[in-house]
Amino acid sequence: MSEHTEHSSLVDERRKAQRVEAQLKMQVKLWRPDGSEASAALETINISTSGVYFRSDHFIQPMTKLAMGLELSVPATSTADGTEVAIVECEGLVVRTGPEFETPDCDDYEVAVFFTSISPESVTILERHIGMLIGTD
Repeated sequence: MSEHTEHSSLVDERRKAQRVEAQLKMQVKLWRPDGSEASAALETINISTSGVYFRSDHFIQPMTKLAMGLELSVPATSTADGTEVAIVECEGLVVRTGPEFETPDCDDYEVAVFFTSISPESVTILERHIGMLIGTD
């Protein structure tokens, strides 16, 4: 597969996934250049089965790899009514940060992440969560 074809299929995949607004608790681990890691608790703006968009008080360079844990409400499986919390563990790549550069006194960066590693079970949890938010589950 050529680089252009591979890029086009990633863009198509991202665009096919339904994005929904969601304020979810999210834990992010960042790997620093020295090999250490930093952790931050954040809140999402929106989410889809292919990625997540969130606000950060720190600039995160595009192409940064992240390990993430998302706390999602899903329809309860044990009862007909109600919800339960499910945790989705995944990895992603920062594809966009706004503003595009680290800016003095900026405390509200918007970061878009494309999931690069997510289990089939986690995708199912995301689909159940999104279905619940849009009223199809």
